[in-house]
Amino acid sequence: MHSIVSPDTIAPPAANYALAVRTVGAEVLLHTAGIVGVRPDGTIPDTVAEQAQLVWTNLLAILGEAGMVPSDVVSITTYVVAGEQLGDVMAERDRALDGHLVASTLITVPALARPQWLVEISLIAAR
Repeated sequence: MHSIVSPDTIAPPAANYALAVRTVGAEVLLHTAGIVGVRPDGTIPDTVAEQAQLVWTNLLAILGEAGMVPSDVVSITTYVVAGEQLGDVMAERDRALDGHLVASTLITVPALARPQWLVEISLIAAR
């Protein structure tokens, strides 16, 4: 159902992601809001690495609740506060997706909606 689109006539991805993902015959689509690293009790980890790990824990819970798995994800958009470690955020993406490549956009921003938030991720999944 999903296939990577990667023309030989353009530069390859800059990291471990796909330039584009083609989905044929999807019956179910899932679009998430921007998900942040907030625990069920409302507390927020201090570091971007901990927040990124929690964001992916939350996203995987949403996927599971929707009857989907990480291999159903086709696209993610990640917002990270400028100056934070992007490598930590990308490493958590790679761990959560376990080798599954998706179309991925990473944007640095001066701030998110709350000053404690350091990373926010939304995704699209198709099954």
